[in-house]
Amino acid sequence: MTIGIIIGSIREGRVGASVAQWVAERAARRDATEFEVIDLKEFDVPLLTAPLPPAAANRDYDSESVRRWSRAIDACKGFVFVTPEYNHGVPGALKNAVDSLGPEWTGKAVGFVSYGADGGVRAVEQWRQIVANFQMFDVRAQVALSLFQEFGADGFTPQERRAGELDTLLDQLVSLTARLGISPA
Repeated sequence: MTIGIIIGSIREGRVGASVAQWVAERAARRDATEFEVIDLKEFDVPLLTAPLPPAAANRDYDSESVRRWSRAIDACKGFVFVTPEYNHGVPGALKNAVDSLGPEWTGKAVGFVSYGADGGVRAVEQWRQIVANFQMFDVRAQVALSLFQEFGADGFTPQERRAGELDTLLDQLVSLTARLGISPA
């Protein structure tokens, strides 16, 4: 079973890659589950302009970038969204990338590791509503990282308690993903 760790920021100088690496390192300690970092920036997903709604496209998208994104998401049974909070909301690039697909998300499990001025909690609140539209199942545990306390000149240094929070999130996500038994398309 593969769980994708999605880096949800494409900005220059982003901190999401270091957070995703931390998640991947903690996740690698688990048996029977494979974790893969998926960097949204590498897919160059265009703005959603296709006339056919993605849910009706039957995975036959206009853009090769979206088709590559589709294959990467389809290969996973669950996800960790590493999401920043931008202007009290979800990051536009990740929202667009989520909206660019349809059945690839349906019925899968997701957990959230967020960061921002207030830990990214408002972005996660919005993500929970968004993923519900895809009939995704979100785990209760989340990790909310403070830009002011855990990021600095020396890079990303999570508070001591964050490892336990992440382990709880991963425990819940692996368990839920296994129970859902979603097969990749």
